[in-house]
Amino acid sequence: MVVTYEKVGNIRVITLDRAEARNAVSHEVSAELEAHLDAFESDDSAWVAILAANGPVFSAGADLKSVSSGKAIETEKGGFAGLVRYPRTKPLIAAVDGPALAGGLEIVLACDLVVASSTARFGIPEVKRSLIAGAGGLFRLPASIARNVAMELALTGDPISAERAFALGLVNELVEPGTVVDAALELAARITVNAPIAVRESRKVVLESQGVTDTEGWQITKDHFRVVVKTEDFREGPLAFVEKRDPVWKGR
Repeated sequence: MVVTYEKVGNIRVITLDRAEARNAVSHEVSAELEAHLDAFESDDSAWVAILAANGPVFSAGADLKSVSSGKAIETEKGGFAGLVRYPRTKPLIAAVDGPALAGGLEIVLACDLVVASSTARFGIPEVKRSLIAGAGGLFRLPASIARNVAMELALTGDPISAERAFALGLVNELVEPGTVVDAALELAARITVNAPIAVRESRKVVLESQGVTDTEGWQITKDHFRVVVKTEDFREGPLAFVEKRDPVWKGR
């Protein structure tokens, strides 16, 4: 087993566990990570997931030994790492304690939120090996930080520090080394106190409305609001407020 899966209430913690290989993405990593995402997405009691890694490196990207042996490091459904093209509907938080480089940064960019320690570094050094970042980094990075900074990372291949990534908005929370999972759990708990379907539909609106016109944005919002209105939780929220109690979400 190279990727573990842990249940913590309504939160799931998925952990890359190839510290000896700097958590490089092999055929096995991609297959197991996708299987865990399948379990997460199909579990009605799972509302938010955290993606962490054991060892001093979050992920160094593709496992070149796996590639050279002819083993695929992409899955048909999720693409690289079984994640970057996975059709997720629920929030995923990256907990980064150490460098996330090349495909490692592309894994981070595939997540919705990022908690990082001061030991983290972020970069796409592919051009240094006559490659390009082919797992989403070249279009997701400029959607996350300023275009010119994304261009700097893409053309120089040089990484940026956790502090600079935090200042640029790539990182949501910057914490001490060794505390990223605890901090990510706290962030996840702030999400799971909310109605899960409303959270998922809000996430979809944010993602689908990037770069669209106001007219399109209004329509996207209306479409997803219709989904929320039809749920039991839509009635529970106002009722709990009137009765001055915490809501009890059913996720339906």
